[in-house]
Amino acid sequence: MSRYRGPRLKICRRLGNLPGLTRKTSKKQAPAGEHGQRLRKPSEYSLRLEEKQKLKFNYGLHEKQLLRYVKTAKKVQGSTGLVLLQILEMRLDNTIFRLGMAPTIPSARQLINHGHILVNNKHVSISSYQCKPGDNVQVKNKKSSKNLVEKYMNFPGLSNIPSHLEMDKSKLLGQINGIIDREWVALQLNELLVVEYYSRK
Repeated sequence: MSRYRGPRLKICRRLGNLPGLTRKTSKKQAPAGEHGQRLRKPSEYSLRLEEKQKLKFNYGLHEKQLLRYVKTAKKVQGSTGLVLLQILEMRLDNTIFRLGMAPTIPSARQLINHGHILVNNKHVSISSYQCKPGDNVQVKNKKSSKNLVEKYMNFPGLSNIPSHLEMDKSKLLGQINGIIDREWVALQLNELLVVEYYSRK
């Protein structure tokens, strides 16, 4: 499955801070583009598109994946935008990132694909695996796996672990205690605009 492998700072300059995509920060203050200026007032469509792109790039999703998540969120009772964010936050790659085991979501995905991660003592190699409250996420009992994660944990991507997660650094064991609250989502966006973007699809 192809992933975005282009310049990440260019995306961050256009869309704002995306903690899941990269830890780098650009010295350039102006938005990406020839002149770095927006002369026209953005249309409603462009605002919705921008919010959708934030989700897509931050969580490393394809268009089809994101559309499928939106359709799933619509079937669940409650605010569709909040449910969508909760589904994305409970992905295994994002959970590992939020626990501090990896500096970015792409690096967390690589840990999973290379077999360094166990969920409830079972080997899981699917990044989109949906974690549930009560699940335990731990590093494989192998020296190379532990050394890699310990190196990552010295320089975490985000400073604070969300309230629904617990991390035992001595055992390299993370526990999921519940569903994430809206205020703990690290991405700055209006999720209702994303739902509006997909309302006609």
